[in-house]
Amino acid sequence: MKYDFDKVYDRKSALSSKWSVEEIFGRDDVLPLWVADMDFRVPEPVLSAIRERLDHPIFGYTMVSPSFYDSVIQRLDSKYGWKVDKEWIVITPGVMPAVNAAVLAFTGPGDKVVLQSPVYPPFWTAITHNKRELAVNPLKLSDTRFEIDFEDFKAKFDEGGARAFILCSPHNPGGRVWTRDELITMGETVIGAGGVVISDEIHCELVMKGHSHIPFASISEEFAMNSVICFAPSKTFNIPGFHTSVTIIPNETRRRRFNEARGRLMGAPGIFGLIAAEAAFRYGDDWLEQVLEYIEGNINYAIDFLNNNVPEIRSMRPEATYLIWLDCRGLGLDQDALRRFFIEEARVGLNDGVTFGPEGTGFMRLNVACPRSILEEALVRIENAVKARRGR
Repeated sequence: MKYDFDKVYDRKSALSSKWSVEEIFGRDDVLPLWVADMDFRVPEPVLSAIRERLDHPIFGYTMVSPSFYDSVIQRLDSKYGWKVDKEWIVITPGVMPAVNAAVLAFTGPGDKVVLQSPVYPPFWTAITHNKRELAVNPLKLSDTRFEIDFEDFKAKFDEGGARAFILCSPHNPGGRVWTRDELITMGETVIGAGGVVISDEIHCELVMKGHSHIPFASISEEFAMNSVICFAPSKTFNIPGFHTSVTIIPNETRRRRFNEARGRLMGAPGIFGLIAAEAAFRYGDDWLEQVLEYIEGNINYAIDFLNNNVPEIRSMRPEATYLIWLDCRGLGLDQDALRRFFIEEARVGLNDGVTFGPEGTGFMRLNVACPRSILEEALVRIENAVKARRGR
């Protein structure tokens, strides 16, 4: 089936959080290119599976079918050659509830947990709200690419006594696909210090040409026994509203501790989330191939446009995700003024870089998973606002 990603849908009437711009940005004329949510219709097999279940008029509590587990196992094997046992799989209502449960299960109050800033904002609160201590390993910006400060990373465990590491793989907001060598170096450091790796791999299938995602636990049995892998079809297939994710924990003892924490935090999965996820895993590849091509075209268009027309803003080319990390320091604005500039002058809603950590100061995050016409309009608005500021 050929999908039309140029089609613009009315999402405001569907109560889309992304398009609730007046509530989020304080005005109704802002184009939203912020939260990681695509403006594309979902794969037809997902819609068909939901319609079929709707024919049954009762929506009570549900069990997880054996075929759902099979779809996860087959997906991970076919995509990465990673052989997963059914017993390792825990169903969770979202990756962040799973990350929070893992922090509670494998660390104690006051323990240090490492994250690499700038990084997905809820990671910060998964540590602080659970009364653990932040141990920040700032990423190094090398031109327009993030690199890991391994010396500092090692010190956080060997000297700082950190007990866990929240890995964002692929990285959000920078779009890095970590290499095998990078993953091995980080894993050996954490495991050698007796720690655990909590790996958020929710963007693992949104990888651009020339790059390959490596599930952390697939690297070795030692890595598998000392890690918790969180992933979901939500970002890949644009179904985040179903709140269905999968957590892979090969270590039986760790899995039992995780389930104890899980039971205090979350309930059972929903019917339609399980149905949508299984349909996406089994039959969504045709859609995924097409959407990745469209997203990569949007990435190229946005970066070329900004390079040619708005040199004050430098773009980090993502190796994965549909998110572009924008270095806006060339505009010469402090963070509050930068936020107001995009909302009030450009009338474009982006993610504020500082919410990703102090290292995000001077940056904004742009979501290009939208019809090209919306992206074009947003970029022209940014260009015109920058031109007007130059004139002043």
